[in-house]
Amino acid sequence: MVKPQIATIVLFCAVVAACAFPAPVSAAREIKKGFIVRGRVFCDTCRIGFETPASTYIAGAKVKVECRSKTTGVKNFEGVTDHTGTYNIRVADEHEHELCETVLLSSPDMSCAKFVRGRERARVFLTHNNGLSSDVRFANAMGFESETSLASCAKLLKMYEQDEV
Repeated sequence: MVKPQIATIVLFCAVVAACAFPAPVSAAREIKKGFIVRGRVFCDTCRIGFETPASTYIAGAKVKVECRSKTTGVKNFEGVTDHTGTYNIRVADEHEHELCETVLLSSPDMSCAKFVRGRERARVFLTHNNGLSSDVRFANAMGFESETSLASCAKLLKMYEQDEV
């Protein structure tokens, strides 16, 4: 008579364990609610419109992450680059149905403060529903243009087989 009671208890424990196990897994998914958006801001010292080996990185540049939706409007998250020209902006919540972009705001270097056309924004996808396990999202580098080109840029342009502009 003892054996059927033990079998019933074991079966009950197995059912409880099977029902309780998915709960912590789904609770762990709910904890992941935010992201870190990481990118770099460069100074185009050759004035050619993209990052080169002669480019420098700007510390103290202001950047924002802008998420837009027809239903929720615009949400902004701002940050500043560190000494390596890298920013890490914490963005709260999921933004699966929103268009999110990193946007340059300003450069502390007045000799390199004009936006590089086409490099002033970078799109980022801020959802956990895309197969990426990390909360860090990388944005393309964005840049400002120097007022004058470096003397070494002519040699660099030859490396890229382009004529000087």
